[in-house]
Amino acid sequence: MLAIVCPGQGSQTPGFLEPWLEVPGVAEHLDSLSEVARIDLAAHGTTSDADTIKDTAVAQPLIVAAGLVSAKALFDVELSQLPVTLAGHSVGEITATALAGVLSEADAMRFVRERANGMAAAAAVTPTGMSAVVGGDPAEVLAAIEAAGATPANVNGTGQTVAAGTFEQLEALAANPPAKARVIPLKVAGAFHTSHMAPAVGALETLQHELEISDPRVPLLSNFDGQAIANGKAGVASLVAQVSRPVRWDLCMETLLAQGVKGVIELAPAGTLAGLAKRGMPGVKTVAVKTPADLEAALALFAEVEQEAAPAGHGHHAVTEQEQAEGAR
Repeated sequence: MLAIVCPGQGSQTPGFLEPWLEVPGVAEHLDSLSEVARIDLAAHGTTSDADTIKDTAVAQPLIVAAGLVSAKALFDVELSQLPVTLAGHSVGEITATALAGVLSEADAMRFVRERANGMAAAAAVTPTGMSAVVGGDPAEVLAAIEAAGATPANVNGTGQTVAAGTFEQLEALAANPPAKARVIPLKVAGAFHTSHMAPAVGALETLQHELEISDPRVPLLSNFDGQAIANGKAGVASLVAQVSRPVRWDLCMETLLAQGVKGVIELAPAGTLAGLAKRGMPGVKTVAVKTPADLEAALALFAEVEQEAAPAGHGHHAVTEQEQAEGAR
């Protein structure tokens, strides 16, 4: 079994999409996604500066689009035909939901557009932020966050928890950190995955009834409890609720380990989740697909895991950049 994971906000860097535009079909794919997102994804992924792509309204659609583009560059068949499990961190769960067939790419981009705009507006109401708490005893970390009045917005495992709240709450946490832990302010626009984001939930609750929703064709894990999504409607409802409740990536990794996952491939803009897997999923091989140059390593890992899981002669495979150029797709 292989896990395909999709990163969340903060994973984007200036110019990260530039090498992807050299892959056949990517420019056209981005154009179609941009039309729904109502922003120029190719421009933001190649020429926009760090401050521009940090804007929630830009960052979230850009990250989802990057995941969809890199997935299409990697796989030549529907993921339902492959031995994979899908999971995404925060906004990356929208990417995973689309790849699982619960939402079409167009509806996924429509959802993330409204999510991003709603969360940006909610963040503007009260000055808030997030801080990573690295190290320390997990129970003591949670207790210190609670004592400061903040919320453990992301419980990422491997000694990393992200606290969110007002600047006063985060300053109180930094002034009284847990033993053997560091509190590191993050460059984000608000207290995501907390009650501060509640204003963004209403529009998404309305939108979900306008979407065409299907049941997952691939096992898909929820950020809420790390368990497989039972059906499509439950998955989308969970996406809506996720905006104002914590992300439990630690539980997702626990489930992947329990499933016997042997490899993790992180889609673009990759790096964060592969790093967490290296620390939190010992013995599991990882590939971070940051650029098309990483497709070959992802293909090799996929082939290794597929060979263990599938009978001889199984013909589905990931696609390398070279194969694309030769018209394999």
